[in-house]
Amino acid sequence: MAGRPKKEIDYISVEKLANIQCTQEEIANFLGLSVRTLQRDEEFCRIYKKAQDNGKMSLRRMQFKLADKNPTMAIWLGKQYLGQKDNVELNASVQRVQIIDNTDEVVDEN
Repeated sequence: MAGRPKKEIDYISVEKLANIQCTQEEIANFLGLSVRTLQRDEEFCRIYKKAQDNGKMSLRRMQFKLADKNPTMAIWLGKQYLGQKDNVELNASVQRVQIIDNTDEVVDEN
């Protein structure tokens, strides 16, 4: 007795989708397979991990390139990778407030 026919995994699509940081759930849905089916496949796991890492490196490369022309990106990268942070100085000045109570006055409405 034979079980279900084994479903084919399109590894090229897996690589492309993982490269743009798609989740396993999104890839499974795209391929019409269950996540469990993908996770049991050693080749899927290898390709998925490698492509995700390549996608992150590619994104990081683009961010560093943007930092050349975008000061906001340069600041953000400095905070993320160099431990830089904004220094916020708080100056608390105490001011005196005088409260005048006029509730004791009687007003004649006639």
